[in-house]
Amino acid sequence: MGFGTSTSGPVTLNSSLTLEQQALYQNPDTIRKILNNCRTIAMVGLSTERQKASYFVATYLRSAGYRIIPVNPRADTILGERCYPDLASIPEQVDLVDIFRPAKDCLPIVQEAIACKIPAVWLQLKIVNLEAAEQAHNAGLLTVMDLCVKMEHGRYNGGLNAAGMNTGLISAKRVHRFI
Repeated sequence: MGFGTSTSGPVTLNSSLTLEQQALYQNPDTIRKILNNCRTIAMVGLSTERQKASYFVATYLRSAGYRIIPVNPRADTILGERCYPDLASIPEQVDLVDIFRPAKDCLPIVQEAIACKIPAVWLQLKIVNLEAAEQAHNAGLLTVMDLCVKMEHGRYNGGLNAAGMNTGLISAKRVHRFI
């Protein structure tokens, strides 16, 4: 099932990005490409704590059919998956790096993603590091910044209302969520 059948368009969530930066790093076409093509996601900073946003996003994405690989040097397993200390330690191909770390920590993560030839990076909602995003973009990586991958998935898939937020879309499609 693909994305893009709804009337979803760009949304601004009090972003600190300029309109030009939003056009570059919150581009709807880039978001659709990532959601459609990136099936294996390395989540850097995935927490072991169920109440944390990263854990909630990981369970949502996993229930939507994505493979989640935790990257957390302080944990052995999260969600039943082996944790890795960094991107270079992951023994399989990763399609997307979803970053749940403070903005100041993002540049080395993005540089590692570039070195590992990972095709896309996503800096989560309210995580803004322009140098990291610029390096990723200049290296040819699909780059999203200051948006939540879970919220964007729900918005483009018409299922955000099932996860606690109303998209404003009217759809007969029923979304099932299993954890």
